[in-house]
Amino acid sequence: MLLAILLPFLSFMVRGKILTGIVCLILQITVIGWLPAAIWAALSLNNARADRRNEKLIRAVKQNQR
Repeated sequence: MLLAILLPFLSFMVRGKILTGIVCLILQITVIGWLPAAIWAALSLNNARADRRNEKLIRAVKQNQR
């Protein structure tokens, strides 16, 4: 999470979203754009974590139904 706030573009790059990271870097270059870039990266990170958690729950429910 700290990486997403301090270096938002790098947060996307580490997760394999290269094009999104480049767009974020362009936004981040401006002083005004730093805050929206940091918020975008943090929200994206939280959404990715929630998606993984949901997938894990879905697999667990499917496995219990068998």
